[in-house]
Amino acid sequence: QVQLVESRGGLVQAGGSLTLSCAASGSIFSINTMGWYRQAPGKQRELVAEFTSGGRTNYADSMKGRFTLSRDNAKNTVYLQMSNLKPEDTAVYYCNAFVVVPFNGGKDYWGKGTLVTVSS
Repeated sequence: QVQLVESRGGLVQAGGSLTLSCAASGSIFSINTMGWYRQAPGKQRELVAEFTSGGRTNYADSMKGRFTLSRDNAKNTVYLQMSNLKPEDTAVYYCNAFVVVPFNGGKDYWGKGTLVTVSS
């Protein structure tokens, strides 16, 4: 009932910038948390950044100072602005949201993932 649609990733050179977006649609009563995770080859999925309940932001230490999370509540959309990208940022990036839907409580939803490749 809820879909998270991510923008396309792409190929960027080290030191470059890229912005990802994620739009939630469907029968949404409220969104408690929303943000981004990533999974690099051979590694576990990890948090990149998220809005927590109450509107606070939570960044992974390795992303602080380089990545910025923003949102447009009217569009149920979050944006991940990435700068000074490094080869180790290469990963599949997944949008995630905990969504409360009418009559059915709340649950985690995931986007399909979008690939970001950073070349050296």
